[in-house]
Amino acid sequence: MLFSSAIFIVLFLPVFLLCYLISPQRWRNHVALVFSFIFYTWGAPEFSILLFASGISDYLLSFKLLRDRAMIWLWIGIGYNVLTLAVFKYFNFFIENVEFLATSLGLEFPSYMSIVLPIGVSFFTFQKMSYLVDVYRGDSPRARNVIDYLLFVYLFPQLIAGPIVRYKDIADQISDRNTSETWSNRLGGFYRFCVGLARKVLIADSLAPLVDAVFASEELGAWSAIVGVVAYAMQIYFDFGGYSDMAIGLGQMMGFRFPENFNWPYLAKGFREFWHRWHITLGAWMRDYLYIPLGGNKASQARTIINLWLVFLLSGLWHGASWNFVIWGAWHGLFISVDRYTSVFRKLPKIIGVMLTFALVTLGWIWFRADTVHDALAYFGSLIDWDGVDIDFTSKQRTVLVISMVIAMLPQQLSAKALNWYRTENSSSDIWKTFISIALLFLCLGQLAIVKNYPFIYFKF
Repeated sequence: MLFSSAIFIVLFLPVFLLCYLISPQRWRNHVALVFSFIFYTWGAPEFSILLFASGISDYLLSFKLLRDRAMIWLWIGIGYNVLTLAVFKYFNFFIENVEFLATSLGLEFPSYMSIVLPIGVSFFTFQKMSYLVDVYRGDSPRARNVIDYLLFVYLFPQLIAGPIVRYKDIADQISDRNTSETWSNRLGGFYRFCVGLARKVLIADSLAPLVDAVFASEELGAWSAIVGVVAYAMQIYFDFGGYSDMAIGLGQMMGFRFPENFNWPYLAKGFREFWHRWHITLGAWMRDYLYIPLGGNKASQARTIINLWLVFLLSGLWHGASWNFVIWGAWHGLFISVDRYTSVFRKLPKIIGVMLTFALVTLGWIWFRADTVHDALAYFGSLIDWDGVDIDFTSKQRTVLVISMVIAMLPQQLSAKALNWYRTENSSSDIWKTFISIALLFLCLGQLAIVKNYPFIYFKF
């Protein structure tokens, strides 16, 4: 079930909010858990029991972690979570590569059954592992009861594609949300949801046909290739940023405060700043549970570079079981190393540095979007093929692309003002938010009635 689907907007969400709001305070976690289970089961019924069973296992294991303080129990918990991720996400990738190698050597390879990827497995696995590590370290309290823990795992706003929430960040909110469940706060959440919905439906989905046409073309001219990859940079930002807005808004309507996941990433000057602005919760997770345990930047320069590369190679593989994603991770590992140990980005004027970073990040998206390494290399070739065939984009597509770039590249001062107003809670802003929310909601519903509803890009991860 998509947040941007009519069935979610006009059926699931109103029924959930009605049941949630009329329930006594002490039963609201139970209501949220039941609806979260329905939400996940709706989209992936065959994997609901898997998620439920692994959640129960984590909860029981946390007792052993607190009582024995033995690292063996932590490794067991990390091990079965990593094994779950490896089997469901990387088994097909591993077998495909073994099959390719065997075929190259002239050997026969037996047929096999592909394993279906559970929705959101990368996100909820990382959340579950962070809980075990934090409980072991003493950084997080253990869940008071199994309902609290399962709600942390299953909570539907952030279950499928984040933000990656840690238990310690919302432990107090799970136990008591009385002070945050105000009507002004709920209205702010509804506004945030509608803004995210508009970013997804009105911008990202409008750019999707353009991007699909460009990346499917076998004879592509340089101009169309440039427009296509810039359009994809905008599509993935407004798609994933829109989802994060919707998730944060839905949580806010329930009294939860989820961490921010984006902060105008295309205004970054350098790759280090980019990763402080893009998918913030993933970057923080990789830093705290992988980069720092590897030694971070406390060792030699060579060791630090190795740590950076390991983190970004694994980040690429986390995004998808494909060599394209590994190369995309290496792309970012390379430029973040250059950013860290040279003055290439730091000494450039602000606008030049931002433009260079945006250009390199956007070129990196080619690895992310192309189906195969061969397709990605062919696309890079199209960027300099001025004799190729150009695609005739519609006026609507060109207009949406320009609008998306203007929004994404707002000057820092304007973006800061927009963000502050975005989060302000007072009667004057509430009136405007109500008007804007209703207008955006009807615009999006009208758009959904006449055009294709595209799945969120990050759902496949």
